[in-house]
Amino acid sequence: MTLMPFLSTLLANLLHKPVTRPYPVQPRAPFDRSRGSIGITIEDCIYCGQCMRKCPTSAIETNRAEAYWQINRLRCIQCGACVECCPKKCLQMLTGQPLPSQGGQTERFMVGVPEETHA
Repeated sequence: MTLMPFLSTLLANLLHKPVTRPYPVQPRAPFDRSRGSIGITIEDCIYCGQCMRKCPTSAIETNRAEAYWQINRLRCIQCGACVECCPKKCLQMLTGQPLPSQGGQTERFMVGVPEETHA
């Protein structure tokens, strides 16, 4: 007799569609005022290093001599300190999350060079 409650639960689960969303194929819309990731307009950056010095987790690295700006996405806590201190306002807080990748966790941006991902 204890088999009957189990069968009703089994049939109910088989006849309903899944409760979860198939991420990343169908990502969830971001909530209002949610923090997603840091974005940069690299053409406006002067590589002053203020964002690097203000970052509490040392997730940002800039190099004026080689003209690059890079961010470690796993270290970044999306606090927005770099966005607030940028003198050229080339950093912005984006609402969407970047898609998961099998590549590295560091993104490097350079003027005229497409974005590269490092391990």
